[in-house]
Amino acid sequence: MTRTPAPVAPPVCLTIAGSDSGGGAGIQADIKTMEAHGAFATSVVTSVTSQNTQGVTAAFTLPVAEIESQYDAVVSDFDVRAVKTGMLASADVVAAVTERVADLDAPLVVDPVMVATSGDRLFEREGEAAYQELIAKATLVTPNADEATVLTGIEIETTEDAIAAGEQLVEMGADAALVKGGHVSGKKVVDVLVADEVARFTHQRVETDATHGSGCTLSSAIAARLAHGDALTDAVGAGISFMTRAVRYPLDVGKGPGAVHHLVGLRNKAAREETAEAVEGIVQQFVEADVRALVPEIGMNVVGATPYAEAVSETAAVEGRITRTLSGVKPNRGVRFGASSHVARFLLGAREAVPQLRFAVNCRFDDDVEAALNELGWSLAEFDRGEEPDDVKAEEGNTMGWGARRAFSGDGETPVAVIDRGEVGKEPIVKLVAEDADTLAARALDLLTALD
Repeated sequence: MTRTPAPVAPPVCLTIAGSDSGGGAGIQADIKTMEAHGAFATSVVTSVTSQNTQGVTAAFTLPVAEIESQYDAVVSDFDVRAVKTGMLASADVVAAVTERVADLDAPLVVDPVMVATSGDRLFEREGEAAYQELIAKATLVTPNADEATVLTGIEIETTEDAIAAGEQLVEMGADAALVKGGHVSGKKVVDVLVADEVARFTHQRVETDATHGSGCTLSSAIAARLAHGDALTDAVGAGISFMTRAVRYPLDVGKGPGAVHHLVGLRNKAAREETAEAVEGIVQQFVEADVRALVPEIGMNVVGATPYAEAVSETAAVEGRITRTLSGVKPNRGVRFGASSHVARFLLGAREAVPQLRFAVNCRFDDDVEAALNELGWSLAEFDRGEEPDDVKAEEGNTMGWGARRAFSGDGETPVAVIDRGEVGKEPIVKLVAEDADTLAARALDLLTALD
């Protein structure tokens, strides 16, 4: 008996861009990102670059006829649902691409690649004016601050400057413009989407030089979401979230800073079952060891974060917590993602400083526990709720993240345990953290032994 095929029909995306021999940007980044979003990636190579994580050493632009031939081959066979352009290199190439995409019934995302992240120029200066006709065909144009300045003449130093540049790009004919804020100084990055209305996407800046391929990754992610039928604002928001995580957890490859992690979302989802099973294993050890002496009045919870977790929904925990019984301890219910609030927010806050931390547990804290902690000789930290800013207190759930960031803000040894001495109406707690499940369980059981 032969097996019956079961074909699937993902939306087809097309990237028209240059090749990056280093694999972090260009066509290579576009294909990885589109496929990571469940789209089928096709490509038109416009140029070949000799490039790595340290910079661009050479570039060769393909003849226009060869570029047109690739494009015709793709669109004559595939139902292309979104197109993304990247490095086009010359005015002739821009003109040819503009002519070809003019009649295509699909969203067009134009990433006006002119300067690489490394600072190397990737576009002929005299050809910059040719971009205006391509921009006029765009569903969305996605320049960084430097590229927006080249295209509009507006120096981008503030959010208001970005809005002004975006409005000018829309006046050129684009349906919308996303002016990216990564090149603008500040603790937070503000990306501005200018369409019928202005939308701001604000996120914390990641202190890393491993941003090679970030622009390609973002525009490709947006194109893939548009191919799936997402509304523009939703596609942009999803693309920014995807790219932010890809930058937060870069790939340590090459001798330079590295590259963004194009498959980070897939890797994170793939680890969910393993993470939940690890939490279940810790809970089982606690039940067998009878950790009643460690369970606080509010109950205990064990939390595990996926390797690239950025939200509570990406942490697994006991639903309803672990409570004391007459004969030991018992989890109220099973383990599920998003089940914890306080301990999960604490762990996510700790990961802001130490991303390798993946597991945490809250335990009872009093004089006996403090003595046991000192006896173990662990690295300890604590935070004082009395120093919590009013704006943090005003929003429910912020305290744990704030406290974790305070506790892990130092440059010394990573704390094993963090003490929260509580306040009126708030029980004192100590939280243990670890990079893996076995270590967290061992630390909790060592503390239990030290209490005897």
